[in-house]
This record gives sequence, structure tokens and C-alpha cells, in this order.
Amino acid sequence: MSYRIPQQPVSLEELARRQQNVVTASQLRARGVPARMVSEHCRSGGPWQRLLPRVYLLQDGAPTPEQRMWAALLYAAQNGPAGDGTREGAVITGAAALALYGFVSVPRLPAVLGVEVLVPRQRRLRDAGQVRIRRTGRELEARSVHGLAVAPVARAVADAISEWAEQGAFESGRVGPGLLRALLREALLARGGGCTVAELLAELAEARLLEAPRVRAAVDELLAARREAAFTELVALAVERGLPLPLPGPELRMRGGTYIAVPDLYWPEAAVAVEVDSELRCVSEGEAAWVRGGQHRMEYLGVRVVYVGSARLAAERDAVGDELAQAYGTGGEDVVELVVTER
Repeated sequence: MSYRIPQQPVSLEELARRQQNVVTASQLRARGVPARMVSEHCRSGGPWQRLLPRVYLLQDGAPTPEQRMWAALLYAAQNGPAGDGTREGAVITGAAALALYGFVSVPRLPAVLGVEVLVPRQRRLRDAGQVRIRRTGRELEARSVHGLAVAPVARAVADAISEWAEQGAFESGRVGPGLLRALLREALLARGGGCTVAELLAELAEARLLEAPRVRAAVDELLAARREAAFTELVALAVERGLPLPLPGPELRMRGGTYIAVPDLYWPEAAVAVEVDSELRCVSEGEAAWVRGGQHRMEYLGVRVVYVGSARLAAERDAVGDELAQAYGTGGEDVVELVVTER
């Protein structure tokens, strides 16, 4: 039979160091600091100050932006699954999270006043000071940024856009199309990994933001630019492998005029089509279904369809080039004769 010695809580000094001098009432109580002493220390001219309900700064003077973030997170995490923990029960999201990630398309950290914090739906919390509580029925996910629990990039972006919409920032002109496009681009290229197109679209759809014309237009422009870059790279790969130039986006029909598809790239002499990520197409569900139907029709008629993901194209460029060369060398089998119209 083994016996585990209970872990002792870290000292108040160590805790304050980890949390940049921001602590909760329960953390102080667990370390033997009576409520009377806390009240005395927080009186006017005292060495401590109260930042939020049951959250204290163990120093005088104005809190730094990072200390305000700690205060927001600790306020929302109180009475959560981890008791006085800083990672369970609450995560920073929205514009504040993007500022912590270092996004240049949002105000830098010192200029961020309001802090959005995600908590489970069942938690009973109210907004306090500049802390806004955003509830979710989904399981919380977090990344550690400067020691703080922060929502993944895609979720933070969706919550930031939702926050702007709720504040009327689009109607007032405070957030214009250029800023929205820059934010979406930066989300995919952010330092530390950012997010994938699929993750970003999933979060925007979950927040019902793709229904907003401004957001939809910005997303479509982003996807179009990434598709164009993928096409350029694929054509360069084909040329490197000694293949002739493919037709970009031709319309394929049967001899009788029946519409088949518009592949992204097509070699008519080999009956080989290339389809780039369907996730990079128009965000409408109808368009995605139409694309899938076209791919299936081409395969049914014997066209060799090569599917290329943009992520794989970036990570395995040579392997994609070899796949294109092999497909062109073998071509489609038993291909039904198609009418090819360049667009």
C-alpha cells in the first residue's frame, strides 16, 4: 500500500511571483492571511489594492496590462473546477487574447481595456469592471501565453469579431473591411502556429458569423487569395516536372451538352484534373455541395482527379509534384470524351 504525501500549496511569495502579484481571496486564505489583514492592507494608502471582487494586487500603483489580464482570469476562475486555479474554468478570449498573441491587427496590450473571458455555461458569474464574461457550452481549450490561459487563435478571432459586432463597431466604421481582412490573414500566419483554414471557418460558423455579409466577404477574399497562391505553386510544380501547362478552371461538358464540372486545373490530353482544398472555396454550403458533385461526376466518367490540400502542398511540395507527374503519366482510364471550354 502506497501513501502519497499531500502537496503543500506554494508560498504566498512564490504564488505572487507566478501570477505577477495578483492573487484571489481564497488563495490568501489558504495561506493563512486573514480577511481583516487583507482589508487593512487595501485601505487608502495601503500596500495592496482590490482590482476586482475577491481579487487583489499585492502592490500599490497602477496595475500593468499583464496584471489586469491576470486579474480578469483569476476573477473568472474563482469557484471553478480548479478552485483557485488559473487554467481550469476560465480562458481569456477575444481582442485581449489576440493582443497577448501579439497580433498587429488589434490594439497592443496596453491599449486593451475590456477583457473577455470564456467560462462554462453553468458558471454563475457577472461582468465586473472591465471584465466581460462570455459563456460557452463547449469544453474549454487553452494555450499558455505568458503564463495565462488563452483561447486558441481561431476561437479568439471569432470571439473578437462577435465582440465588435455586439458593440456596433462595423456600423460605426470603427472596424472596416481592411481591418477584418488583416485579422483573418494574421490568424493563419500568426507566430506560434496560428490556426488552419478549417479551424477558422469552423469557429466563424459556430458563432454564426459567416451569415454576416461583411465577414462573409472578407472570408471569401481570403480564400480566393490562398487558392490563387496554391494554383500558382501547382503550375510551377508541373513545369518543374516537365509537364505542359494545365488549363485553369475549364468547363467540362458531355458531347450532348450535359454539364460535368469546372476543375481547378485540367490536362485534357491526359484527362487529369486537379482539385485544391474544397475548404478554400466559397463559404456557402451550396457551393461546397456543387463542388463535391463535380468531383464525383469527373471520377465516374474516368477522369483522374488529384486532390491537393494547401497544407500538404506547403509541407510536402516535392511529394505533391511527384504525384502530379505520376497522374499525368498514367492519365484517366476509359475516359468518356468530354468537351472542354476554356473560361
